[in-house]
Amino acid sequence: MGALELALVKEAFATNWIAPLGPHVDGFERELAAYVGVPHAAALSSGTAALHLALRLVGLQRGDEVLCSTFTFSASANPIAYEGATPVFIDSENTSWNMDPGLLAEELDSCAALGRLPRAVIVVDLYGQSADYAPILDACAKYAVPVIQDSAEALGATYRGAAVGQQGHFAVFSFNGNKIITTSGGGMLVAKDAALIERARFLATQARDPAPHYQHSAIGFNYRMSNVLAGIGRGQLSVLPQRIAARRTNFQSYRAALGDVPGISFMPIRPDSEPNYWLTCIMIDPEKFGASREDVRLALEAHHIESRPLWKPLHLQPVFASSRVRGGALSEGLFERGLCLPSGSSLSPDDLNRICALILETPRSLAAPDL
Repeated sequence: MGALELALVKEAFATNWIAPLGPHVDGFERELAAYVGVPHAAALSSGTAALHLALRLVGLQRGDEVLCSTFTFSASANPIAYEGATPVFIDSENTSWNMDPGLLAEELDSCAALGRLPRAVIVVDLYGQSADYAPILDACAKYAVPVIQDSAEALGATYRGAAVGQQGHFAVFSFNGNKIITTSGGGMLVAKDAALIERARFLATQARDPAPHYQHSAIGFNYRMSNVLAGIGRGQLSVLPQRIAARRTNFQSYRAALGDVPGISFMPIRPDSEPNYWLTCIMIDPEKFGASREDVRLALEAHHIESRPLWKPLHLQPVFASSRVRGGALSEGLFERGLCLPSGSSLSPDDLNRICALILETPRSLAAPDL
């Protein structure tokens, strides 16, 4: 948080605009849409709420199927279940760890042959890096299946020179406390179609009909962002380039210290994309490095440094155990050997050096005899 965020929050208090409407909400929607290069946006209470509304807007019905990345957080698929629909999971490819376009095309062809096309495809832009949208969009256009971008982690990233969020029918962003910019909690739904975003706002404010009394002809949700949090978001958006630069420095520092170490490799970056470097992620080969992913995680934890395994694929999650998956081995291997390193925008060079030293020390500490 900085001085601008505080000033905008004070303005919300001074003008008594506290509720889920007001000039900061309008301004945040306008400024975020301009940044992404998509004309319309709705500020919401979370990225999950934005995904849920996107699925409503594509007409998701109970019993439908939605194809979804498996290598992601459960919030990418939970809204499918909210509507009584079924997720079908698609494995990753090894050039960016995002959804494999070839496997997606195979699944769509199979669905078409069975006469049961999915209602939508949810593509996750993982760890701040864009998926490969050109073949994904081609595969979906073949069957007129809409694409929803779960870009919660990727605000500020680009794909083939265009901002992430421009590629699909809808895109979703998150401003949760761990994202590259935050409103403490919040999200945004963006789209090119003004009528769809207006419908999203309607559904997000309890679907209240235009009447002097409270009248409802549809089921709605309490999903709008407050004017206070939108003020924070406007201030945070103004420093997004600095946040991306700080995260890039983290990545470069880790790669300089660990990039040539046998058994350690980094999340690959597609040559046609520029990530926002939200998290720096590594893979650890225990035979070559001399320690496993879990050995390193516990060694860092012993010094009060948090790191985390990469996402456990959704097709391995108990709550989605009955769901179909195409592929799966690649994301399972990423989960088994991958680690997210500390990546906050405020990390100092000393912090980064200390983390790298502890990682490099882990094999030696494991090999040392007990005294």
